[in-house]
Amino acid sequence: MIIKVCGMREPQNIRAIERLGIDMMGFIFHPASPRYVGRRPDYLPDAATRTGVFVDADADTILRHVEEFGLHAVQLHGGETPDVCRALRRLLPPHTIIIKAAPITSEEDLNCTSDYADTCDYILFETRCTTYGGSGRRFDWSLLDRYRGPLPFILSGGIGPDAVDTIAAMRHPMMAGIDLNSRFETAPALKDAAKIRQFINELNQRL
Repeated sequence: MIIKVCGMREPQNIRAIERLGIDMMGFIFHPASPRYVGRRPDYLPDAATRTGVFVDADADTILRHVEEFGLHAVQLHGGETPDVCRALRRLLPPHTIIIKAAPITSEEDLNCTSDYADTCDYILFETRCTTYGGSGRRFDWSLLDRYRGPLPFILSGGIGPDAVDTIAAMRHPMMAGIDLNSRFETAPALKDAAKIRQFINELNQRL
């Protein structure tokens, strides 16, 4: 299972979380987010997949950040259409991972994913809210039982230390991973490495 930790910014914290052996690390490039990364940190992860999070950013902005931060993946959280994703795919370096976020409130929201099948690598199911990048709120995860889309999904939104048993019990064949953020923080963009370590250890014991 992919373990992604999003909303990172501080160099020492980046090092501490990287040492946990996580798979992906997210950096938010949306200025309205309290976890906004306005400049390149003094340290970026070597092992974890560097993932840039964007909200309706133009292609030039995304490409500039991909180059400056050495991003391996881009995560799109706005109203990016399949055509926008398709055009971006042609511009990005080969093998760049594209993740499209899909806010969920009902079963109907699960149906949008088919349109992105030929251009995105993952769908990230998150809680619908008015802000971006770590709401701490959980949507009704039981809706995922009815997901029949073609793309593997990453679960996001309100995952905290208390979610170990629920996540371990999920057996959806298209579930690829989970995205951790605000419920493992001591302050915006500052993650509690001890809590994440314990969560990962407990989850691995149950899988």
